[in-house]
Amino acid sequence: MHELQSQHVSVYYGPQRVLEDITLDVSARTVTALIGPSGCGKSTFLRLFNRMNDFIPDCRHEGHVLIHGQDIYAPEVVVEELRKRVGMVFQRPNPFPKSIYDNVTYGLVLQGVRTKAVLDAAVEQALRQAALWDEVKDKLTQSALALSGGQQQRLCIARVLAVEPQILLMDEPASALDPISTAKIEELLYELKKDYTILIVTHNMQQAGRVSDKTAFFNYGRLIEYDDTRILFTQPRHEQTQNYITGRFG
Repeated sequence: MHELQSQHVSVYYGPQRVLEDITLDVSARTVTALIGPSGCGKSTFLRLFNRMNDFIPDCRHEGHVLIHGQDIYAPEVVVEELRKRVGMVFQRPNPFPKSIYDNVTYGLVLQGVRTKAVLDAAVEQALRQAALWDEVKDKLTQSALALSGGQQQRLCIARVLAVEPQILLMDEPASALDPISTAKIEELLYELKKDYTILIVTHNMQQAGRVSDKTAFFNYGRLIEYDDTRILFTQPRHEQTQNYITGRFG
């Protein structure tokens, strides 16, 4: 069974349609890259799966968005519970002006976890999963803002992982980072997909080719092509896809 599904989904900002009739299935424990030129609807599509578009005035959608077969826009869905299951990592690192430890435990504390042993274990596990533990284990009480940009982004990933989601949404998580930090994030994705289903928006075609199992190419609010990454990059079926991945536009 597919873990994430969109069925004939269209999205509107007021009268403007930004996504048109998107049907796409994502299998569990895979990395799916969403590529396409700026303004083509990739991030809007990504944000459907944790209902972040709910914060945009006049945004509405048609069609069905499913996780494990359940429509996450059904009236009985508790959005806070949904967002625990579906973690989000943004384009720019956004650590809180708190200690490294308090950043990682933030979501757990909000959920009412107070036992120090439980929080300590969660911090170590999440920082290990985010490949950051060895770099920060001796400075957990220091401000997260003192970390480098790449470390801050891995800390934000650890903060998401600490609440044990099933799905990770990543909106260009490496676009603000240097090449070495980017490589660390990419290595991390390879490890994380053993346990998580990951959707990643990226402008970087090489990155999509390296980290994803499947790639979806969007243009003008439409899903043009969706296939195994290797096939989409070497034998695209559509001329638009061919033109985009060879750099003729975008």
